[in-house]
Amino acid sequence: MAQINVVGKNARTIELDLPDANKHVLHQVVVWQLAKRRQGSANTKTRAQVSATGRKMYGQKGTGNARHGDRSAPIFVGGGTAFGPKPRNYGYALPKKVRRLGLAMALSDRQQEGKLLAVDGFAFNDAELGGKTKNFLGWARQNGMDGSETVFLVTDDAETRRAARNVPWITALPVAGLNVYDIMRHDRLIIDAVVLEPAQEDSDSETEAGEATQ
Repeated sequence: MAQINVVGKNARTIELDLPDANKHVLHQVVVWQLAKRRQGSANTKTRAQVSATGRKMYGQKGTGNARHGDRSAPIFVGGGTAFGPKPRNYGYALPKKVRRLGLAMALSDRQQEGKLLAVDGFAFNDAELGGKTKNFLGWARQNGMDGSETVFLVTDDAETRRAARNVPWITALPVAGLNVYDIMRHDRLIIDAVVLEPAQEDSDSETEAGEATQ
């Protein structure tokens, strides 16, 4: 059972049943994410699309040269491309269970490394302080972040995201943007505690149901 310390207005400990990280599952989810992000706009012209005359270069026989048709053939400079890329969608389906498992494993990996911080309210957003970058940096220093590590900040607090967006070593996204790739490519994860609590409630209900059936 993983224990996650919560800092902020209501300091407490959240207990979550997180699976051990599996590199194969994490790799699957990250590759799926990056495949979906690919633009897929690469395009080449075939011999039917290049601008060239369709006239036969020279007679079929009697010249001593190889047999050729028009200059749009792929063998010639300026000719079409054979089997070149065309616009396509690189995305593919990945089971929801695998995606959820990958996210849980990414959280588990950061928790085991001591790089996961849950927050219940950012104190520097009080009325007298405001959501300023300098106030956020002060809060970060108080919580052990000095810029030597990259940080993935996941919060629905718009003031906090605005305060952190100009800090080069921080990537700030709303909770809806939580994803495995960004968790794994950053050294630390800061997340709203309320995001983890529903998972705690689910695990508790499953435990109670299991005890009731015994």
